[in-house]
Amino acid sequence: MIDRITTVKKKLDDAINQLCEVSWMFSKHPEKDFTRTRKLPFRKVVSFLLSMEGGSLTNEMMKHFGCSAEIASSSAFVQQRGKLSETAFPDLFALFVSKTDSPKLYKGLRLIAADGSDIQIPTNHCHAESFFPGSNGQAPYNLLHLDAMYDLLQHIYLDANLCGKRTENERISLCKMVDRSHLEPALVIADRGYENYNLMAHIQEKGWFFLIRIKDAGTRYSMTACLDLPATEEFDLFVDLHLTTRATNKSKKLFDDKNRYRYVPPSSTFDFLPKKNQKHDPTIFYHLPFRIVRFQITDETYETVVTNLPQDEFSSDELRKLYNMRWGIETSFRELKYTLGLLHFHAKKVEYISQEVFARLIMYNFTELITSPVVISNADAKYAYKANFSVAVHVCRQFFLGNVSPPDVEALILRHVSPVRPGRSRPRNISAKRAVSFSYRVA
Repeated sequence: MIDRITTVKKKLDDAINQLCEVSWMFSKHPEKDFTRTRKLPFRKVVSFLLSMEGGSLTNEMMKHFGCSAEIASSSAFVQQRGKLSETAFPDLFALFVSKTDSPKLYKGLRLIAADGSDIQIPTNHCHAESFFPGSNGQAPYNLLHLDAMYDLLQHIYLDANLCGKRTENERISLCKMVDRSHLEPALVIADRGYENYNLMAHIQEKGWFFLIRIKDAGTRYSMTACLDLPATEEFDLFVDLHLTTRATNKSKKLFDDKNRYRYVPPSSTFDFLPKKNQKHDPTIFYHLPFRIVRFQITDETYETVVTNLPQDEFSSDELRKLYNMRWGIETSFRELKYTLGLLHFHAKKVEYISQEVFARLIMYNFTELITSPVVISNADAKYAYKANFSVAVHVCRQFFLGNVSPPDVEALILRHVSPVRPGRSRPRNISAKRAVSFSYRVA
């Protein structure tokens, strides 16, 4: 375990060093930014942003640099972080992922969960892409939206995209992440809201597989509403669909066979068919085969999924098991927000908040890579045990700062463990979340 801990730290240090070697590429004004000797050079700014917690900026700086009259002021740090380009931390995140990626496969496939989560930030009337004026007496607020791809077996984020809530489009964002990925064949598991022919086609063109929960028949805007489905509670139906953007008299007759032909209207986005057709152009079809599977999950509840996984290798029972694994990304969002402090920002500008979001993603991966293999089994115990993630985050931050040695990291992680209780569930309590006072954090 000590070798793994040391290796993960070395890879993060290597990624930071590579960024520092070409710091001019990640500066807004390469000819002058970070060229003079300062108390906060490029590397110190990056390291500090990675290690920040939820305290006020002044307290965080004293904790990081020591309580000395010689440390830089909070204002100096704000000026230095303002010199970083918008791509600095997203590129550092991508570089760290590439260095630490060690594929774990399920039947030869990477299991990737895709989902998004809203992040409330300090109110900023000037950022139109995230600002909401509020209604019915509600105070104005700002929301960003984080879209992510999460490796369910390796327990790390593979890619992420951050945007204003008003410009959010989870399906387009996932298409972009799929297109730019260099991973081997993978299975993308997603919830309702991702049912979309264009997204399915992007995943198919990548040579990947998809497993997407969709709305039941009879639901508005459901994919199943336009298909002929069996009149049974459970089914596994193969659909050999051909899509076209051309509606001629000849093709219109084909549309009567709902499970084989479908018209894509101009208002819909589909990237693999011509958007406009001339009168004498031939009718072009895009072939999109898939299965629609409906299975029982409780005595009274059924779910429907769409997938292109082969039926002989992935039965409906296995699809149910795979879809349940998607909950891993929901748990990771909770840890990201409440354990790593993604709700506590030290800036009001969205570009600075983006730095902290990607810094938290890096520290999440750093902690998981060190702690996730820790599973302690005891024949006399009722449960197996895993590392307590809240404690592990604090220990790994201190390890990153050089305040804890690898043997002590191992000892502390093994000392603070939590039982693994599979199959537990409880109702989700949905309540409004308020951002912690911005003035308090920047004091």
